Amino acid sequence: MGEKAKSFRRLLREKELALCVGARDPLEAVLIEKAGFDLIWSSGFAISAAYGVPDASLITMKQFLDVARAINEAIQIPVIADCDTGFGNAINVIYTVKLYEEAGIAAICIEDKKFPKDTSLLAGGRQELLPANEFVGKVRAAVENKKTEEFTVIARTEALIAGWGHDEALERAHRYADAGADCILVHSKSKTPDEVIEFVERWDGSAPLVIIPTNYPSLTEATIKELRKVKIVIYANQVLRAAVKAQELLLQEIKRAGGIHTVDHLMVPVTRIFELQEVPRMKEQEKKYLNWDKN
Repeated sequence: MGEKAKSFRRLLREKELALCVGARDPLEAVLIEKAGFDLIWSSGFAISAAYGVPDASLITMKQFLDVARAINEAIQIPVIADCDTGFGNAINVIYTVKLYEEAGIAAICIEDKKFPKDTSLLAGGRQELLPANEFVGKVRAAVENKKTEEFTVIARTEALIAGWGHDEALERAHRYADAGADCILVHSKSKTPDEVIEFVERWDGSAPLVIIPTNYPSLTEATIKELRKVKIVIYANQVLRAAVKAQELLLQEIKRAGGIHTVDHLMVPVTRIFELQEVPRMKEQEKKYLNWDKN
């Protein structure tokens, strides 16, 4: 316990900008790691989608934790777990920290919405925020009850998502950082990066920033680095959305063609799946450890 948390802290100290990608399951996490990214975002939105339900606090902490643990066990890079609102009040947050830290997760992210929440980018969504002092209590509960110094607590403010403006977002971010949050995640549903860039430029706190440019994809890593205050960028749901598109096209073609005879070029061979499952390693272990009596 704690080794990946230490790796995560090294990234924060030493890397100009750490790249994090959202996953809904261990296979996606393996692909992300093999592509050379630094971190996995165990995405609440993507996991909810995998269960076929809205991202609206319907999935339990155990369901989220089981996926995050399975992802963590499949890869070598650190995992940031999206823990939504912390699954309840500050007491729930204490239990959340205990279980996620014991599972070897490097960091958790909790947000200042009321429970149950609506997902951030939902048009017409119910974006209700907790009073800032109540969320400060959640942050303090997380920070003061972790077992290791390296375990990271990321506080996410949804003030821009709720339309409450930069002053409110900045005030909340400062209060969360003062309460001990190691990083501040600021989110925006604006179609351009201007809103987030203004927040970053006005941020004068010591906690590094985290952003999720889903709605403003024109913001490149080169520009983010120029801002000098953002340490992590999260590509939160692109893998999920690309997978759904590919699967829909495949299924449409099978239905149209009346069989699978026209879809080989749309898929990886089965042997590639074997590789991702580490079947060759398993077979080597069989040779080493399955001492068959051949006499």
